[in-house]
Amino acid sequence: MDNATHTLFALTLARTPLGRAGRGTTAALVIASNAPDLDIVGAARGGISYLAWHRGPTHGPLGIVGLGVATAGLVWIGRRTLARRTPETAVARAPEDEGHASFGMLVAVALIGALLHVLMDFPTSYGTRVLSPFDWHWFAVDWMPIVDLYLLIALAAGLIFGRVSAASSRRNAAIVFALMAAYYGIRGVAHHQAITLAPHLFGPLLPQRCDPQPSTALLVASWPRAPTPPPLDGAGNRCLVEIAAFPTFFSPFRWRVIARLSNAYEIHDIDLLDERFRGPAGDTEGMRRLTTVRFPNQWSPQIARAATTRLGRVFLDFSRFPAARWVVDDKTGITTVRWTDMRFAGGVLSLEQPVRRPDPFTAVVRIGADGRILDETLGR
Repeated sequence: MDNATHTLFALTLARTPLGRAGRGTTAALVIASNAPDLDIVGAARGGISYLAWHRGPTHGPLGIVGLGVATAGLVWIGRRTLARRTPETAVARAPEDEGHASFGMLVAVALIGALLHVLMDFPTSYGTRVLSPFDWHWFAVDWMPIVDLYLLIALAAGLIFGRVSAASSRRNAAIVFALMAAYYGIRGVAHHQAITLAPHLFGPLLPQRCDPQPSTALLVASWPRAPTPPPLDGAGNRCLVEIAAFPTFFSPFRWRVIARLSNAYEIHDIDLLDERFRGPAGDTEGMRRLTTVRFPNQWSPQIARAATTRLGRVFLDFSRFPAARWVVDDKTGITTVRWTDMRFAGGVLSLEQPVRRPDPFTAVVRIGADGRILDETLGR
């Protein structure tokens, strides 16, 4: 989730009994709820470094504990410093006295704030590395977009209309949390429905699965998997690796369905409120008339060479659905390899022109005619 959502959620938490644990708890909640995103300091060494560390150890168990304790210490020191600068307050009541949260309470509150930050990132299609540094795999549930307008509106409204009294603040906080729970439930059901409709979306041209064993959709996705796409099936034909559905920004009922094949990706945008999708099986013919966008993903020795670079390793660890393309300049012999993460191809409005503008989810490696790596670029 974005930091505005994390901050508003922390302020809403501060209107629950957590906020009445003593002075300093609101500050601890707000700081701790944003602290895991301190990994942005990795951007000082460039985009590749940031991508390598983003949602890594600061979002893992050690990070949650460390940031919780550090946040509590920061609030504790800040409170004592403020007391020293206000002599009359310091004389009348030391920071440890009644009304101020103890250091132990600040640690507990900060740990809750940091943990809830990670738990709010986990259901997004972006995912998070919840076990790092012990396990650097990404995990995601694919229910929520990175920025959710409806969560922002609900959290902001609860804070604004709850300023009348302490009782209204607590009541509004409870209402907001109930609405959030219902909203997450709607997202979860809609995601399942989008996955269920996927075979009807792609129609009879969808190939058989590469894995002959029957498979069920996992609730939690995990990657990276194999560094290259799996081979074609035994007969040399393309096969289906997996199907996933990703949320869009403007409606919990609009989803982007991606079919990962052994040599390409096929993408559909689907609106679950469309009349063609109502009924037990939906209007199959109507579904097939929807536009399918196809991205080739055929690996070559040049792409395998580019995958050995630092950018290649970092991007392929981050990208859940990397589509690889390459082209050779006939005059110079330079090979340009490009990967695009299909989760974010085409922006939030359409798939009409998915690769015509720079975006942070594209990696480019240029290889000279002699096999030397000329440059590595993230975001173009």
